[in-house]
Amino acid sequence: MIYSLLRPTLFALEAERAHALSHLALRLMPKGREIQPGGPLATRVAGIDFPSPLGMAAGYDKDAELPDALLGLGFGFVELGSITPLPQSGNPKPRLFRLAEDRAIINRMGFNNGGGDAAVARLRKRKSGRAGPRVVGINIGANKDAANRIDDYAAMARLMAPFAHYLAVNVSSPNTPGLRALQDEAALTELLDAVMQARGASGPPIFLKVAPDLEPADIDAIARVAIDKGLGALIVSNTTISRPPLRSPHRDEAGGLSGEPLRELALQRLRDFRKATGGQVPLVGVGGIASAEHAWQRIRAGASLVQLYSALIYEGPGLTRRINQGLEALMQRDGFASIAEAVGSE
Repeated sequence: MIYSLLRPTLFALEAERAHALSHLALRLMPKGREIQPGGPLATRVAGIDFPSPLGMAAGYDKDAELPDALLGLGFGFVELGSITPLPQSGNPKPRLFRLAEDRAIINRMGFNNGGGDAAVARLRKRKSGRAGPRVVGINIGANKDAANRIDDYAAMARLMAPFAHYLAVNVSSPNTPGLRALQDEAALTELLDAVMQARGASGPPIFLKVAPDLEPADIDAIARVAIDKGLGALIVSNTTISRPPLRSPHRDEAGGLSGEPLRELALQRLRDFRKATGGQVPLVGVGGIASAEHAWQRIRAGASLVQLYSALIYEGPGLTRRINQGLEALMQRDGFASIAEAVGSE
């Protein structure tokens, strides 16, 4: 209710300024109540115990400033980043646009972040690290002007492994030129070999974040690599460069589109990867999720975990608890004893 009253004021601000203001609000808010391990929504994926399948997607906390505050909103896990080895300012502003008429966002941020060393300095101060129950994934990327992007990913895997429950390799952002080429089978194999070697034998599982804008042959190739390399999960999907019919005056802005218009495409890609992997690799469903029903549909379609981000901008921070409560009710309604039992049951 409070957010519904504040939203017109926030929406009157430029989108990136409102984003910064939300960070300030989270720092000032009293500590929230985290989802406790072992509850009705608990699930185990890639050897990690998640108290809820609902996670905060990468992109909101790019610099590892607010993981515990976000967990206090009721997320079962939080994905930080994308973080690159060196600081970079990202693309010129404006680069973040609300498409309110479409309940969508277009961004061309360009991996703006303070770099790996600054993030590590913050992560060292957390009371709960990789061994603790507060599940934090770290999304790693390469600098735009890196001489060798695979070396950048390897360096980030080595740096972040001690602090992450999982490492998410982001090769699907549309806002770093040439990055999506790393989804090619040969390049992806070389990249994952380097990341896994840098992570170390006892390091956290590797998740791979893929784009929704893939051809069937691309999906089959990525699935083969994911199975062969024993990935912890595939995150399906990042933002789209496609443009379905949109009403907002910002509809022609360059960048990745997220939110409601991405939902059906992301759902179809999840089904595609479920079929291509034969259920051998866990999937994380992302894109357009804004309700418990959306999350439940993604789980029934094959997602072991789900993430959201854009919906928070339109629904406010109370959305997380509403989805958790709704998921529990839907699970009981449909006769499932656990989230894991429901995965892929459509």
